[in-house]
Amino acid sequence: MSAPRVIDHVLAVPLDHDAPAGPAIDLFVRAVAADDEVTRPYLVFLQGGPGGESPRLSGEPGWLHAALRDFRVLLVDQRGTGRSSPVGEPSGAVDAADYLTHFRADSIVRDCEALREHLGVRQWTVLGQSFGGFCALHYLSTRPQSLAGVLFAGGLPPVGVSIEEVYAATYAEMGALSREWAHRFPAARDALVEAVRLAEAGRLRTLGADPIGVRRLLSIGGGLGMGKDEVLRDMFDFAPDSTFFRADVETQIPFSGRNPLYSLLQEACYADGETTRWAAARVLPREIADDPTMMTGEHLFPEHFQESSALRPWFEVAQLLAKHRWPRLYDAGALAGADVRCAAVVYPRDPFVPREHSLATAALLPRMRAVEMDLPHNALRTHGDTVIAQLLESVAEA
Repeated sequence: MSAPRVIDHVLAVPLDHDAPAGPAIDLFVRAVAADDEVTRPYLVFLQGGPGGESPRLSGEPGWLHAALRDFRVLLVDQRGTGRSSPVGEPSGAVDAADYLTHFRADSIVRDCEALREHLGVRQWTVLGQSFGGFCALHYLSTRPQSLAGVLFAGGLPPVGVSIEEVYAATYAEMGALSREWAHRFPAARDALVEAVRLAEAGRLRTLGADPIGVRRLLSIGGGLGMGKDEVLRDMFDFAPDSTFFRADVETQIPFSGRNPLYSLLQEACYADGETTRWAAARVLPREIADDPTMMTGEHLFPEHFQESSALRPWFEVAQLLAKHRWPRLYDAGALAGADVRCAAVVYPRDPFVPREHSLATAALLPRMRAVEMDLPHNALRTHGDTVIAQLLESVAEA
């Protein structure tokens, strides 16, 4: 295939779609087609996150080449990410928290609808990776008439499950992955215990001198769900107080200042008509909290804000968002009545979107074909050709 044809779109959308005369923000979308092919249907890609921009073409994702055989692909920089209007620095906690209530899946879907109408498209197919799948399910729950098909890659979220139940399930899987890692790499396990000891003593810091406490240190376990077992093992080749280790560990802590949306809205993306109240911290199992070899993943703690100089200005905002009652995202009855072809790839060892929740949601959808694949959570990125081929084959059978 020759170089793809690329057209960039910038569309002004309301910050609050229920107040269209209010402030507007920019939505950036990159349209990619094979050669000069302009008649193929659209596939809208919704990236993981929250707070993740769409991939750039310099490192062309493996799935894109395959998708372009059948579709024109729209790579959406979800609001607040990439070249869409940035969130900026907080000027006041109350105003910033109110502003950020408009950056969840419900607003992202309404942005997509504004784009669909702008392009004059009757229906299109949506591909959701991880958090993008949460957006795709909300789309299916609220506007199925706009959808020709929906593809979920490791992102078929729970419906009717409390946030406490979600985190209990993710902790259970992280515990199992941690035990397996410790068994495979005993020397690295011992080095992890030593690093935890230093963190408890206040002697572990980033190269920029930010403290790394125990909870922030152990959140590097998210890498176990991304196929980074050996990466974490190799990191512990270095002494925990060395500059090599300190630099490496900072890159593996999932919550950072690159885009604060990931930290600020991580728990909110699971909240289906409820408040979060620092749910991951509240339901942390004692057997994980007391064991220095038990790592965590996408489990947010106040320490992530308190210890990071980049996130610290957002801590009061995070406190307010933790008290916010988020509206419902999914309607089980609407999903059960959605006459839309759907396909999902579910990962059995996924510590971010639990298998049992995904399969229960799949069972709600009348035209769903769900397939389990023994791959990491980010397999659309690492095994893109395999995943997209399975999704396209499954959706054709739905």
